[in-house]
Amino acid sequence: MSQPILSVKNLTKVYPNGVAALKGVSFDVHPGEFLVIIGLSGSGKSTLLRCLNRLHEPSSGEIWFNGERVDSVQGNRVRELRRELAMIFQQFNLIPRHTVLSNVLMGRLGSTSTFSSLMSMFSAKDRADAMRYLQLVGIQEKAKVRADQLSGGQQQRVAIARALCQNPKVLLADEPVASLDPATCHTVMDYLRKVNRELGITIICNLHFLSLVREYGTRVIALRGGELVYQGSPSEINEDWFARIYGEGAKEVHVN
Repeated sequence: MSQPILSVKNLTKVYPNGVAALKGVSFDVHPGEFLVIIGLSGSGKSTLLRCLNRLHEPSSGEIWFNGERVDSVQGNRVRELRRELAMIFQQFNLIPRHTVLSNVLMGRLGSTSTFSSLMSMFSAKDRADAMRYLQLVGIQEKAKVRADQLSGGQQQRVAIARALCQNPKVLLADEPVASLDPATCHTVMDYLRKVNRELGITIICNLHFLSLVREYGTRVIALRGGELVYQGSPSEINEDWFARIYGEGAKEVHVN
């Protein structure tokens, strides 16, 4: 097996109010994986993703990315890390009055000079890349349409294209289909899988529904109360494991 692209060792996050969101979490992620993180709301899934790219500061533990320890890097290296570990959020975070293409090009801001950013002066290559990523997620015909004229599923596909414009090595997806209706969930997940397979980008994705986990995940880890309680194949999560992860009496909901 290849060397991990990401290694998390005894990661802990305690918030100022004393809540321990992560308690000694350790796992590896290998290049090309589609790793899914599951668990109840409040189990630490979102905190974990935000610690990986330093949107949240870990309290203790180690995060290794491509052989570099990154849990305590500062300054420009943090900004670089957030480009290399690009994030897709549950809420799409698009600029409503800007066009789809303009929103996608926002992914290049971290790699563009301040003057060019202020003047929206993106290179021809930047624009070509943005259109290529819009084509990859099947929405290139909407390039000149305002973002607020799109459906939720279309907006999330724009958010994926914007993240790809950062040229990431890993894509962090925090509940990317939680705001979408069930009929649209598979469309967005299909495009994430396409990004994973065609571009070879490693994906770490938080999900609620096990039916989606089993269909799209190559491996799964589960959190409960901030602790890692399962690592393995999605297909091995039986009724007993489901109860241990989600609690006795929990019912599985399927997204068809």
